[in-house]
Amino acid sequence: MSGPFATAGLWMLVVLAVLIIGTGLPVWVLLIGTASLFAAGGILVGVMDLGVLNAIAGRTLGLLDQDLLQALPLFVFIGVLLQRLPVADALFSSLAALFGRTGAGTSIAAFGVGTLVAPMNGSVASSSALLARLVAPRLGQIDAAAATALISASATIGVVVPPSLVLILLGDTMLRAHTEASNLPGYGLGATRIINTQDVFHAALLPAAAVLVLWLAVAWWQGRKFKPQQATAPVSKFQMALALAVSCVTLVLLVGVFVGEIFAVEAAATGGVLLVCGSVATRALNWAQWRSVLADTLSLSGALLALLVGATTFSLVFRLWGTDAWITNTLLASPLSPLLTSALVLLLVALCAWVLDAFEMIFVIIPIIAPPLIARLGDAQQTAVLLLVLQLSFLIPPMGYAVMMARAKSGLVNTSVWATLRALLPYIAVQCAVTTTVFAVPWTVHQFDTAAEPIAAPISVQDLEQQMRDMSNSGSPPEIKNP
Repeated sequence: MSGPFATAGLWMLVVLAVLIIGTGLPVWVLLIGTASLFAAGGILVGVMDLGVLNAIAGRTLGLLDQDLLQALPLFVFIGVLLQRLPVADALFSSLAALFGRTGAGTSIAAFGVGTLVAPMNGSVASSSALLARLVAPRLGQIDAAAATALISASATIGVVVPPSLVLILLGDTMLRAHTEASNLPGYGLGATRIINTQDVFHAALLPAAAVLVLWLAVAWWQGRKFKPQQATAPVSKFQMALALAVSCVTLVLLVGVFVGEIFAVEAAATGGVLLVCGSVATRALNWAQWRSVLADTLSLSGALLALLVGATTFSLVFRLWGTDAWITNTLLASPLSPLLTSALVLLLVALCAWVLDAFEMIFVIIPIIAPPLIARLGDAQQTAVLLLVLQLSFLIPPMGYAVMMARAKSGLVNTSVWATLRALLPYIAVQCAVTTTVFAVPWTVHQFDTAAEPIAAPISVQDLEQQMRDMSNSGSPPEIKNP
């Protein structure tokens, strides 16, 4: 597609952004509405026909057949259940008591809960609601801006720590993007292979660990000068035992997924079953509360699936206009250096993530820009980690998703944007430093790559002749072995 119609998809994105900011309607409604409007325009000008649009139903059914989507309701269920069970409370109280002598037990406990629970918690919104309930009442004299920064940063940990739902969906998206990139001119796979979700987990681990350690230092530095408003209640032996059990099980599941012994869907299912068994055994929830948990799980899962259907519809119309090919050709033909071009693309991703959440980015934006970005950088795993720059955008007020959720859920006094930004600046600086390091030093994402299988040495002519003689003498074919 060439001419003015090739950029029609960009206007789709502009219209979508304006509607998201100005209407407050669910994003899946706006995705389908915008796609329908531009599809009607495409039919009128003869760019597309109704028969092609009938492919939407087939594409949607094809998506629903994917095993990966089994993880969606599982992660949502765990996130909803954790908000109602005393598991997170016991973990938070135990960590706060354990690190109380550091002077910042509350801050460290918030990050501990975020690190252990967020990967199994489903989304930034769910993590924000959970941490706001746990942290906000216990912050004491800490000012509202620093408290908002702490909750916001802790809530985004699940974006980068495997096996979070964000990384699972990103891994599936990068698999398809890498496949598309392998067909672009000037890019060859060479000795590499198409990456999968496990490769994305491995690539994200070291940068995620660096972010966690540095953020923990920032949280300790900001929180050590504030004292609790009231004396901390003693932690019972039951709470300590529960916190220890949850930590051990979570770490076993996370390590199992990382080393490839457990699928992420299996880990989520195992975590969900254990939470259900524990809650039934301790009678932590009554029947009305269980009905509420299931209703919220269905509601949130339906919203995510509706978002996926909306994104599928939007992306099909976007591609029918030919805008994806136009973007790819423009980036590949850029007169700028590959690194500078990639940096500008990542800046665009960050701007989009400032008004969209992680799932909207993965479903709508990343499939469009990931293939040419892989071609420019030449490294699919590095590209996957760099695209997690959306975590940085979540921390920039006033539109940053994590900041908005923290301000809405915590019940803290809303401070000015500049006060919140000042409290968030150390966290933002850490994120920028780690992203820049990954951008400049690609080997940081390859430290845990799966070792390639060794290639068997070719059999020599002499050995082959000897084995043939043995076969003729014995009358039965011996096992052929390489030296």
